[in-house]
This record gives sequence, C-alpha cells and structure tokens, in this order.
Amino acid sequence: MPQPQIVWLRRDLRLADQSAFYAAAKAGPVVPVFLLDDAAPGHHAYGGASRWWLHHSLQSLDIVLARHNSRIVLRRGDVVAQLMAISEELGGAPVHAIRHYEPWWRKAQGALARQVDLHLYDGNYLLPPGAVTTGSGTAYKIYTPFSKATLDQLPPRDVLPAPEIIAAPASWPASDVLADWKLLPKHPDWAGGLQDFWQVGEAAAHRRLAEWENHLAGYDHARNLPSKDGSSRLSPHLHFGEISPVQVWHALKGSRSKGWTTFEKELIWRDYAANVICKTPDYPVKNYRDGYGADLWRDPDLDERAAADLTAWQQGRTGYPIVDAGMRQLWRTGWMHNRVRMIAASFLIKHLLIDWRHGERWFWDTLVDADYASNGVNWQWSAGTGVDSNMFVRIMAPLSQSEKFDAAAYIRTYVPELAGLDEPYIHDPDAHGCRPEAYPAKRIGHREARERALAAYQAMKRY
Repeated sequence: MPQPQIVWLRRDLRLADQSAFYAAAKAGPVVPVFLLDDAAPGHHAYGGASRWWLHHSLQSLDIVLARHNSRIVLRRGDVVAQLMAISEELGGAPVHAIRHYEPWWRKAQGALARQVDLHLYDGNYLLPPGAVTTGSGTAYKIYTPFSKATLDQLPPRDVLPAPEIIAAPASWPASDVLADWKLLPKHPDWAGGLQDFWQVGEAAAHRRLAEWENHLAGYDHARNLPSKDGSSRLSPHLHFGEISPVQVWHALKGSRSKGWTTFEKELIWRDYAANVICKTPDYPVKNYRDGYGADLWRDPDLDERAAADLTAWQQGRTGYPIVDAGMRQLWRTGWMHNRVRMIAASFLIKHLLIDWRHGERWFWDTLVDADYASNGVNWQWSAGTGVDSNMFVRIMAPLSQSEKFDAAAYIRTYVPELAGLDEPYIHDPDAHGCRPEAYPAKRIGHREARERALAAYQAMKRY
C-alpha cells in the first residue's frame, strides 16, 4: 500500500477546491487531521461564536468524509508535536496543508517544515498573499492600488474538483471525540439564535451562494440597507473555508452588473487584509500609526464610566437604536450587517472614546466570521490608526445614518422596545420625546460626543 498522506485541516473545511486534499488523495491513503491548539494563538484562540461554528463545520465535513469511508482525526494540544507524532505513527507520513498567514500558523508551519515532509499549497484567497506587488516588488500599503493591481492579475486559478476517491489507511491513529472538546455552549446555551440563523458546512455554503446569486445585481445598493440585508452572508463560510473565494469568483464572474463589480472588490479586500498581516503580523493588536496613545482613549479598566459605556455598547443599550440593533443582532446571530458594523465600531471609538482593541476583542468572541486579518484591518480603518484608514476626525453620525439607510425594520427586529414607533421617531426616540421607558437614554449626545472626540484628538496631536 502507498504511504499514508496527512491532510492538516484548519480554516479549509471542504473537499472541493481544497488543494491539500487534492494532492494527498492522488498520492495515497488520506488521514485528515484537525488539531485544536488554544495556546499557540494566545489572545486570538477561537472565540465563543467561532467555536460553535467550528463544531458544526467539523461535524458536517466528517459526515461527508464518512461517505468516502474516511474520517477526521481530532487531537488537542501543540500542533507541531501532535503532527510529528501522527506522522511518526504512520511511518513518516508527509503532511499536506493549505498555507495560512496568521502569525501563529506561520510559526507552526516553519517549525513543522524542519521536522516532517511538509507540503504547503495556496487556496484561501483569490491570489496568494505576496503575489500582488508594486512595480518595484514591494507590498502595497493602500487598498485602492492593491485592488487595481489584483484586477489586472485576475482571473484566479481554476477550481479544483473534489477527490473522487479518498483511500483509507490500513489503520487509523487515535482520535478525540468532538463532543469532548465542549465547543458548544451549555451553561447557558446562548446559541439558539445562531442555530436558527445559520446552516453550516460545505453544502450549506454552496446553497447560500446559489440563493444569493439571484440578488447579486442589486448588491451595490442593497448591501447598505440593514432592513433588506442584501449582503451575501458568505463571510463565515469563507472564513472557515467551507467554500473558497476562487469558487465564488468563478460562480459569479459571468455577471456584468454593478453589484458584481462591488462584490468582487469585497473579495479583493479580504485578500488585501491577508497581505497586511503578512507585512505587519501584530496589526490586529497594535496601532499602525504612531501617536494614538492611551491619552486619546478612555480606559475601561481604570475609568468606571468608560467601563459602563463599554458594557452598554456590548449589550446594545447605548440609546442609539441603530447601534443597539447591530449589537443585539451580533449577540443573537453571531453576525452583524456590514453597514451597521461600521456604525457600531465608529460609535465605540469616537462617541464613547474607547480604544478600538476593546471592540476587536468583543467581535473576536462574538462573530462567527471572526477573522484575524479582516477584523484587525477593519477596526484600524474605523479608528484612523491603520495603514489605510478613515481619518479619525471623520465621525459617523449614527442617527442620520439610520434614517438614510432605512433601518427602521431592522431596529424593530432587534430592539423590540421600539417596535411600536413609526418613522422617523424610531431612529431617535429621545429627540422626538417618545422614548419608551424600557429603552435606555443616550449614553452621550451626538454633538457632545463629537466635540469631545475632536478635542481629545487635537490634544493628542499637540504632544
């Protein structure tokens, strides 16, 4: 029998267009392995919502593999040590994996390559990070020229088919039981809303793509309307690799609509974020721009009022309906509409003057699509601290944004205390004198918050 081939799974939980699976299946019997290592990522170990999704995604993939007389070997602990042990048990089996770019995975890939026969492949992005460079061969810092250069290099590679045959090894290495990892919440079980909102797995990802393809033409406009939700909701499927961006691109490339042009750039933004963390690995935890120090932000660890404001933001009780609807949608479903993400992030940073990293950590724990690169790039864009970012002095007005983007039905869905209010009152019940008693007053007025943020920024710039 040919030598067994290990497939090291991470955020690539699919069979089709999975280059590591494709190569391993051609070489010999396949041993798919997923390793849960909470130590290596440190503060970016899987958050609660991601763990829920991971459980169901692994379960779904294992069911598909069973049809091929295969299975996933589950191990917990240091990934390098575990893969070395499995490789040795299988007689020095080579390891195949899709290349990952988070700093802890890059470190693990380097260490593993010195110990076993490691084969790395591209597969999580339209183009491999590092492939799109300036004329002088350096990495792009700004998204717009990166996007233009990426478009010049498209189309991406062709989609790989799923292996027709996945041969099993003569004997299987020992495996943990998925339920024993306790990825699902129990005491209490807060995941009922996630279960109602999502279907998980490779087949579910393709169903979602097929359903949403009919709405692609209107994406450019509809993506900004929370009440209509014209977004693709493919982000968690892409994050966990249940579908690849190359598959999505090829499925939609025939469209000639403005919606496709806009969505294609969203896929490219995802590539851009991966390129940013390749160049700056600590980007999601450290300001890129100098000068944005602790003197700008209110510290919830030292300031009781700031701590109360942070809690109100997390719970969706700020007194700003569009912000509160978004934060409650996040808690209920593990996801938030993209327009509302920008509003909620700006509100935390500029209205409440709280460091963006508190928001990044909260999103990391509560989003099913929590992505190291994308989260970091998006939060630093909102804060004005990033390599390519919105200026700090550009402060979103959440109340006018709510009315402009017709968020009334969205607010009624997620803030039931306001469900009885008509427009325009529902967007700012305090200003119209119709705030229900059950709904909190504003933590701070918009004008007061804006003036405070600008004053803090100017004071920071003087030093």
